[in-house]
Parts: sequence; structure tokens; C-alpha cells
Amino acid sequence: MTSHKQVVYQSQLDHKSKLVLRRRTRRRFNPKIFIDRIIETTAIISLLITGFSGVGAMACWGLEIIETNANPNIIISGWQQQKNICLGAMLVSFSAFLGSSLVGASFSVHRDKF
Repeated sequence: MTSHKQVVYQSQLDHKSKLVLRRRTRRRFNPKIFIDRIIETTAIISLLITGFSGVGAMACWGLEIIETNANPNIIISGWQQQKNICLGAMLVSFSAFLGSSLVGASFSVHRDKF
């Protein structure tokens, strides 16, 4: 009769009055594609966070220098703490990028059977 992929036949008239048959297929969940997309998304997002955290750390570093030059009596400023937070976030997100890239590469090598 019909296979499990073939769900519905739909007849439709196009603009030239010709009968067009369309076969709609049901999409099946593929866990390999799902895992690949999650790994790819994680790598892209972690690179973006790394870049933004680096820019934030450089901005805090510059503001720390400006504040120190304006008032040399300040020993620890709030900008130094913010800079350290940005540098920590940068380190964590870059390590997430390296980890997701390593996992993605190992999956592709395992799948290709090199």
C-alpha cells in the first residue's frame, strides 16, 4: 500500500492548469544531525561570548588605567574586579569552544572510520 515515509498525496492545480502531484514525506528524528547541530551551535556561541568578554576585559582595563591616573590613592578599583570577571568568562567560554570542537571532531572521525 504505502510506505511509512509516504503520508499524503495532494493534488493541486498550478497556474497553467496542469495537475501537479506532490508527495509529502514525514520527517524522522535523526539523533546524529541533532547532536551535530548542538555541537556546532555551542562552538559558535562560545566563540561569540569569548569575543565579547575579551572586548569587555579590554574596556575595563582601559577604564582601570584612567581611574588610577585620575586618583592615584585608589588601591583596588571596581574596574579591576570587572576585568577579572571578564577574563574568567573569556577563559571558560574559550575552553567550551575547544571542548565542543574536540567532541565534534571525534564524532566525525568515529563516523568516517579513519
